[in-house]
Amino acid sequence: QVQLVESGGGSVQAGGSLTLSCALSGATSNNNCMGWFRQAQGKEREGVAAIYVGDGTTHYIDSVKGRFTISQDNAKNTIYLQMNSLKPEDTAMYYCAAGPIFPLCMMGTSAGSRYRGQGTQVTVST
Repeated sequence: QVQLVESGGGSVQAGGSLTLSCALSGATSNNNCMGWFRQAQGKEREGVAAIYVGDGTTHYIDSVKGRFTISQDNAKNTIYLQMNSLKPEDTAMYYCAAGPIFPLCMMGTSAGSRYRGQGTQVTVST
């Protein structure tokens, strides 16, 4: 059984940092893309970042470029999202996703991802 387990969410003040982790267990083949999407209350889902597991190529949405960094530890089947200079508009539930299509997996939809985690809340206050 494939599982994605996120951790690392929390509450911080604007300008602060958080690091999210996502561990993939179970069948890891054919999940060359891993990524993060978020959904704020009352808003649409938004893909945030993705990493191509094979060579570490990354992709970000414009609003997080220069602030967020996605990385991987292949030995642990784990990806990370280092979030710096957090803003109140980053407040959302953050989900991890995995699938075969880079960078589409970061949307967490069936079009590009096969698996999604349960989410971890990130709250940024002013």
